Amino acid sequence: MAYSISALILLALACSFPFMAFKASGLESLMTLPQAALELWRNGMPDLALLVAAFIILIPATVLILIVILVSALMLQRQTAFLPELGRLIFTLQNWSMVEVFFIGVLVSLVKIAHMATVVLDISFWAYAAFSILFTLALSSLDRFQCWRRIEALSRS
Repeated sequence: MAYSISALILLALACSFPFMAFKASGLESLMTLPQAALELWRNGMPDLALLVAAFIILIPATVLILIVILVSALMLQRQTAFLPELGRLIFTLQNWSMVEVFFIGVLVSLVKIAHMATVVLDISFWAYAAFSILFTLALSSLDRFQCWRRIEALSRS
């Protein structure tokens, strides 16, 4: 639960502040993560904009919120009818989260762009880097077998 809550806070920071700035030939471009998807939308690529927003912001945030709900219900030993569906949804959606893929793509792009322009990594970049680590830790520390065993035990009682 601690990894999930911390990751959600860092994701909120990553979406609130500038991600990076590019400076070349006297021009400066500054962008946040939500603005990246909006720019794709404005440039005539609405499908890609929705995919980018879903895979790097919306799905990871949803997974983390669902993990907090599931773990808190299991810790408080509260049986609710939606726990099995919640578990299935978490374990299905985690496959559609592309946090690590996005961040590795950003790092590769930085290496290429650094030769053409000055790149300034802002607070959002570092927050997203920490978010991706905590997101991975939250998913890897959620033991599927143990969750299902505890959900079944709660449903029997």
